[in-house]
Amino acid sequence: MLILTQPLFMKQLPQSSWNLAQYEKFKKERSQPFWDLLALIPPHPKRRILDLGCGSGELTQQAHQRLEARETLGIDSSDTMLEKSHSFKNSSLHFMQGDINILDEENPFGLKIQGPFDLILSNAALQWVPEHERIFLFLRNLLSEKGEIAIQVPSNYYHPSHRIAFEMAETSPFKEALNGYRPPQSVLAPEAYAQLLYHLGFQEQLVRQQVYPHFLASREDIVEWIKGTWLTAYKERLPEKLYDLLLANYQKALFAELPEQGPIFYPFKRTFLWARR
Repeated sequence: MLILTQPLFMKQLPQSSWNLAQYEKFKKERSQPFWDLLALIPPHPKRRILDLGCGSGELTQQAHQRLEARETLGIDSSDTMLEKSHSFKNSSLHFMQGDINILDEENPFGLKIQGPFDLILSNAALQWVPEHERIFLFLRNLLSEKGEIAIQVPSNYYHPSHRIAFEMAETSPFKEALNGYRPPQSVLAPEAYAQLLYHLGFQEQLVRQQVYPHFLASREDIVEWIKGTWLTAYKERLPEKLYDLLLANYQKALFAELPEQGPIFYPFKRTFLWARR
C-alpha cells in the first residue's frame, strides 16, 4: 500500500514555469527515449513502481500498463505539468507533487511514502539533480531486495543549444539577477555510472549512451525545443523583461553557430542505465 500525504510546504512551492504545450511541441522526439528506456526493463509483472519526474503522467500511465505494475506512483515538482495527470490516475496509479532534490529517509521528495519499490523509473529528470553519487545511493535504499532502477538523462551539455544558455547566464545583467544560480551539470560519463552502480552493490547493470538524430524544420525549432526544457530554469528565476532579453541574446548567439538554411540536423545525446540489486 502506498501511504501518500501532502505536507504543508508543498503548498508554498512557486508557480512552475514549465509549459506542457511548449514541451509537447516535440512530443514524438521526446517520447522515443522513454520507450527505449522501457525496453531495457526485463518483464516482471506486479512490481511497485516509482516514477521520478513524471511530467503530465501520460507516459507513466503507459509504463504502468505495459509493465503490468501492481502500483505506480508518479512524482513531479511542476504543478502545471501535473494538471493533466488527474485524468490518468486510478486505484493503483497515483500522482503527487514532490521535489526530487529532497533526499530524506523519513520524508523522501517531501512526501510520506511507504517503501520499498521494485522499480524506480526516471526519464529525463535527474539531470536537474546535483550530486548523482548521493541520489543513486538514496534511490538504491528505496529499492526492494531485487529491485531495479531504469534511468535516462539528457547528456547534451556541450551542444551549442545548451552551452550557449549556460554562457549567456554568466553575463551581466543575468548573472546578478540569478544570484549565483546555475543549472546543475551533474550527468556523469557512462563509465562513471557503471563504476558507481558497481560500488553501490548492484548485481546486474547496463549503461549506454545514444545520440538521437533529430531533423528540425529550422534553427528556430531548436530555440523552441530549449524553451520547453532548459530555459525554464531561467524563466522561473528572472523578471519577465530580463528573461525576454536573455532569450533574444541566446537566439542571436545560437544562430551565429548554426546554418541559416533548413532543415536543421539536431543531434541529441542521452545516457541510459538499468541495474538490479
